[in-house]
Amino acid sequence: MKTKNQACRGGEYLLKQAAPADVFIPEDFDDELRMIAQTTEEYVEHEVRPVLDRLNVLEPGLSEQLMQKAGELGLLAIEIPEEYGGAQLSKTAATIVAEYSAGSSGFNTTISAHSTIGTLPLVYFGTHEQKQKYLSKLGSGEWVGAYALTEPEAGSDALGGRTTAVLSDDGKHYILNGSKMWISNAGFAKLFTVFAKVDGDRKKFSAFLVEHDRPGLSLGAEEKKMGIKSSSTRQVMFENVKIPVENLLGEIGQGAKIAFNILNSGRFKLGASCVGAVKRIIAMSAAYAQERKQFGVPIASFGLIREKLAEMAIRTYAAESATYRTIGMIDDMIGDDKSLDTQLKSIEEYAIECSFIKVLGSELIDFAVDEGVQIHGGYGYSADYEIERAYRDARINRIYEGTNEINRLIMPGMLLKRALRGELALFAQAGAQVEVQLPVLQQELQTLNALKKTAIAILGQAAKKYDKALENEQELLARIADMMMAIFAAESAILRTAKLHAAGKDSELFQALAQAYAAGAVEKCTASAREALSLFAQGEALHKQLAALAKIQSQPVNSIALRRTVADAVLKVTGYPVSG
Repeated sequence: MKTKNQACRGGEYLLKQAAPADVFIPEDFDDELRMIAQTTEEYVEHEVRPVLDRLNVLEPGLSEQLMQKAGELGLLAIEIPEEYGGAQLSKTAATIVAEYSAGSSGFNTTISAHSTIGTLPLVYFGTHEQKQKYLSKLGSGEWVGAYALTEPEAGSDALGGRTTAVLSDDGKHYILNGSKMWISNAGFAKLFTVFAKVDGDRKKFSAFLVEHDRPGLSLGAEEKKMGIKSSSTRQVMFENVKIPVENLLGEIGQGAKIAFNILNSGRFKLGASCVGAVKRIIAMSAAYAQERKQFGVPIASFGLIREKLAEMAIRTYAAESATYRTIGMIDDMIGDDKSLDTQLKSIEEYAIECSFIKVLGSELIDFAVDEGVQIHGGYGYSADYEIERAYRDARINRIYEGTNEINRLIMPGMLLKRALRGELALFAQAGAQVEVQLPVLQQELQTLNALKKTAIAILGQAAKKYDKALENEQELLARIADMMMAIFAAESAILRTAKLHAAGKDSELFQALAQAYAAGAVEKCTASAREALSLFAQGEALHKQLAALAKIQSQPVNSIALRRTVADAVLKVTGYPVSG
């Protein structure tokens, strides 16, 4: 199914040039993966979308029925080990379910919250007895899971939570007190993964499995949300809730490890889900543009409308390429060793790339829904049109699974930590990139390689200047993160295009998609680099570095012509013009 990526480590793309054959792309899906995609898509189209209006008012029992149906189809047990009733399939399979369930609007939150953050903590950190008791119920959809981390006074600062767990005098229970907020699936979840400080000690931040009917557990009213109205979101309160000691998940003090490892899985799936949703947005926007007439002609004939459709497709191609490249690396690292420990280590290895995917996807969908509303004009502001709901549903993606601001700080921060630990020879190899020759888009690849060296140099200079205070220079770190992310996405699109070319699937469209995205990425990188350098460099040193930056130029690109090519393809199929 995949080709080995030659042990490219997380973040190492800045140092080690991948070849097209090394990357996994959607066109590499085998029959099993295509069947999973088809099953998920048919479930959404036939079971979920016909009842979206009923889901939007949270009709009692409906979400549970749909979850049980998803369980019958095997969609909730993809990552559950076989011995507990699961399928134990690849991370690629799980990502495909995330992408193809995106058409279910806010109900997608129900599915993803259950199958990722609601189930995986137990999969990875639970005891045999805990898994035996709960996993088959979660995998079948009989029970729905929820993840209770966020508190009214603790959002991004998870360790700042006030919920406590104190061992009872007889040593048989933990007594839980506190409250959690914005908990997806809370209205009908049967099992909560709850995070609390044992004895109120930050160092003893831990996780517990809490059944819904424990005395003292209560729920707030459904939150009145901007979007994702078809998902249940409530506050969960704990007042002297007695939790059997055997329901401690992992060990005391492992709460942060559990929380942050699971968030990595949530991030790459969220990005994939956003990609899937944008494909639907492209289709509905293209269809409307072809139907709607102004001045006697379809608005799809107008250049500025066509440009919007093209840019949606261009950004989707890059985000999709980056997503499956990353998942391919994770699955390659897991290899034949399906142990849970290996899975966790493999996902953590690519935590930087998981953050890329989360930010790329969530910002892609916000761009797409905004342009989709604009294409619809006044009708886009009407609740009678699906794009209005899509606009509201999209906004949450930049907030959960770690805000995009937090994820931007993670990217260079983790890269620097790995370099300092000797895991990446980041600065020693800044100029040692091995050249890979491509049959197409070679100039674009060379430009990206030059920008990789620039990003590394800026991070190195910043670390030297600010030392431990670098973490306080958030604007600077965000500029470096934007460079890292744009380079990875553009390179992923180029390598995918080159791999398709080598397989005889060459087309003007693929090259137009990759070349147009790369041109924009270069502009974004040079702008970010200029702002970063101007913050901490001065005088002649600054001018020399800016002059060197100015020399990093890709060959002149006719971006308007490229977008016209892409727009033609979008309108020809009335949707995203690339099929795996």
